[in-house]
Order: sequence, then structure tokens, then C-alpha cells
Amino acid sequence: MSTIVDTATGIRSFQVEIPQEQLDDLRRRVAGTRWPGKELVEDRSQGVQQAMLQEVARYWADEYDWRRVEARLNALPQFTTMIDGVEIHFIHVRSPHENAMPLIMTHGWPGSVIELLDTIGPLTDPTAHGGSAEDAFHLVLPSLPGYGFSSAPNELGWENGRIAQAWAQLMDRLGYRRYVAQGGDVGAAVTDAMGRHGVNGLAGIHVNLLATALGIVDLLPGDSEEERAAHAALKTFTTDGFGYFLEQSTRPQTVGYSLLDSPVGLAAWMLDHDTDSYYKISRAFVDGAPAGNLTRDNVLDNITLYWLTGTGASAARWYWEFGQFLAAAAGQAPPPVAVPVGFTTFPGEIWAAPRSWAETVYPGLAYFNTVDRGGHFAAWEEPDLFAAELRAAFRPLR
Repeated sequence: MSTIVDTATGIRSFQVEIPQEQLDDLRRRVAGTRWPGKELVEDRSQGVQQAMLQEVARYWADEYDWRRVEARLNALPQFTTMIDGVEIHFIHVRSPHENAMPLIMTHGWPGSVIELLDTIGPLTDPTAHGGSAEDAFHLVLPSLPGYGFSSAPNELGWENGRIAQAWAQLMDRLGYRRYVAQGGDVGAAVTDAMGRHGVNGLAGIHVNLLATALGIVDLLPGDSEEERAAHAALKTFTTDGFGYFLEQSTRPQTVGYSLLDSPVGLAAWMLDHDTDSYYKISRAFVDGAPAGNLTRDNVLDNITLYWLTGTGASAARWYWEFGQFLAAAAGQAPPPVAVPVGFTTFPGEIWAAPRSWAETVYPGLAYFNTVDRGGHFAAWEEPDLFAAELRAAFRPLR
């Protein structure tokens, strides 16, 4: 549901209003799941373990409350606007501090704006979270095209560069002439593209995944113990944890049929992402011991958003676009990043990049730090630590 807020720019206010019959249907589908036999190994090497997923389903059907997160979203300033034929949903929270720096942050897959919600307070109102007013940000959190409440593109070509240009247009439409950008996972690839395309108004970027490492593995240093460990982690990902990536980058439509038909199938697909996150989320459901902010409710908020918006297939298509881009760019040096770059390595990341890797991808790296906790979903898992990293990375640009 949306109403016109600014007719000059086509920005409309937005509220989440999910009909009760959709929630009732979700519970019926979860309760009616057809379960395969239990895996024949004691770890996740055959996929999502049945005991864990059955506990996800039990909690989802019996205790989970979507209305709680719906109210949380509706308490925030949400909007939609049409950019290049796609209706973009975004959260826009202005800081109470006058000289705050505008920041656009991009989520990843299998994430959404849900994974960024707990960073809003620390980033927009740092004085209430152990920071100073000089570190405040005006925050823009868009949903990627085809994700969440953003509409799905109806044509090919929505790769990182096109999204980067759309984000620049969004920031201009909001009146921000100078701003910074941040991203992890898919968001890291989009943010990287913003820097390489030199989009209007961009003053600097921060990422917490070296998304471009997949295309330049042979150029990444491998002499030190830390570099060898990073290469081993990257190899493990591309040989053992790569199933979702390969399927979505080659056959997103095929997997999409299942993702839109079975909520438990959707949950399994989304949870089978990386080993660190998987076991943290498993402990949250099976043992009731969440890692940081990866609680049962937070995890199901994100999965339920995908289900209710029917975006399993449209979100997966980004990987197809990324695969086409990598194939077309093979053997070509990417354009340099035209703005200062900050990078933070979180220890549980799929491949925890050493400084030498970050400097290979981003010569002249302006900020680098390795922290002691957090993983692939860094903003979600450790929002306060994540916010502190962004404050430090962007402080010189104020």
C-alpha cells in the first residue's frame, strides 16, 4: 500500500500490510511439509540437517509472529519510487544530528533489509550507542530489484552496474549530492560497481566481502599462512559450498518453482549458505543459543519476507546476471575504483580476506581492519561492531 509523498520525484510512502489469509496459508504449508529421510552423516555435508529444519518448522508454525516485524517495519519511514522501470522499496531514516553523512547500504542474498534493521540506531543516532554526533549518518536502505518489496525487473540487464546507477539516481532523488556506500555479499558487488563506475555524488565505499575475488583467484597472493588459509577457504566454497551459487547463476527459474511452492524448502535453500552462519543459526534453533543477533525470530523474519513477497526466483536471478557479467568480463581488467575504499574482515566470512587481498583488489586501500567476531551476515550478527567499523572507515571523508 502506498500513497504519493512527493509528486515531483515520484516518491511514495509505503506500509507493509500482509493479509491474514497469507499467514494462515503459510502455517498450513509448513505443517503439511513432506519430509525426506534423515541425512546419513553427522554433519552438514549432505545439506541442511533434518533435526535443525524440523525445529525451524515447529517454531515457524507454532510460535513465530510475523506481525511483530511487520509493526517494526511500519514504524520506520518506508518508501517506494520507480527507477528505470523497477519499483524500488527503501527505508530512509534521517539522523537527528544536523551534519550527518548520507549513507546507502545494500543487503545481499539470502538477506534483505531485515538484516540491516539493527544497524539503524547505531548509525543514525550514535550518541545513544556509545558514539559521537560527528559519526552520524542519514541512512538509506534499498531492497535490491526483485527482492523484498521491490518489484522484479521485466527485462535482462539488471547486473551490478545498472543497480549502481539506480542507487545513484535514488540518492539524487532524495537530495543527497555527496554520500558514501556500503555493502556485503551481493551488496558488496553492487557497492564495488558504484565505486568503479564513479557514480555521481559518491565520496567513498566500504565493503566486507571481496566479491570480485571470484574472478581473479590467480592474482591473489598466497605465500603467507593467512593468504594460504584464505585460498583454502575460497577453494572450499567453490567446491563444497557453491551449490546455491551455481544453480542460481545458471538455472534461477528452475529452483524458483520450488522456492515459491514450499516454505520449508525455501528455508532449507536459504539456510544452506555458508558453514559458519549455518551452525550459528542451527544453535539458535536447536539449542536456543544465538550468535550475536542471529536469533530464531530475526532469521525467520528474513525467510518469511521472501515467502510472503514471492521473491525466491526473482532474487535468484541476480546470480544469473552476475554469471553473465563474469563471463563477458573474463580476461579484462576492471576499471579502477575512483573513490577511497574501506574494508573490514570478519573472521567467520566465507573467505576472510587478508589485507594483501584487499589491497590487490583495491590498490590504495584507505581503511582496513580485522575484527574478532562476526561472519558473513556481519551487520545482522554484530550491528554495534559493524556500525563502529563504518564510523571509523568513513570518518576521514567527513
